[in-house]
Amino acid sequence: MPSPPPDSSAARTPSPDQYSPGERVLLLRLAHEAIESALEARPTPLAPPNKHLTENRGVFTTLYSNGHLRGCVGYVFPVLPLYRAVFETARAAASQDTRFSPVTLEEAPTLKVSLSVLSNVSPTTPEQIEIGKHGLIVSFGTRRGLLLPQVPVEHNWDSLTFLQQTCRKAGLPADAWQNGATLDVFTAEVFGDPSAPA
Repeated sequence: MPSPPPDSSAARTPSPDQYSPGERVLLLRLAHEAIESALEARPTPLAPPNKHLTENRGVFTTLYSNGHLRGCVGYVFPVLPLYRAVFETARAAASQDTRFSPVTLEEAPTLKVSLSVLSNVSPTTPEQIEIGKHGLIVSFGTRRGLLLPQVPVEHNWDSLTFLQQTCRKAGLPADAWQNGATLDVFTAEVFGDPSAPA
């Protein structure tokens, strides 16, 4: 089941152009189709668009409505082929992000989709975290908080604030990163519909 976020080192980092413009268009169309077919209660034949998109990858699908966040759900780990992960996380972002009411059929055509395709996750230290490059995961016991790489850029956070805010997303004290919590980072190739927030 895809997991919503609570609101990166030897990682295999995808190059900025790992996915061609055509593949990006295919994945974005797939996300929209996943949402609309669910709302219309119609079956959707799901076939791999090409071999490249059948590689298992972690991905987050973020939805925007009128420039505002409308839902975000993802797989942190590469448990499904990318095209299937996009399909499932798009549907979940539209209906299962508990911070928002489910997307309606009327608003679906106006949604903007942004996809973040994740690298592998790897352990890190606070000194290695790079703002704008790394997404961050803070874990302690059964609690885990995740923020995508674009989040600290959007909010103009420094590394300390990024660490603190990710701890808070996990429901932990802001200084948990200094008191036994583990840190992992990842990178993400981010692309979306025209006019979707970066």
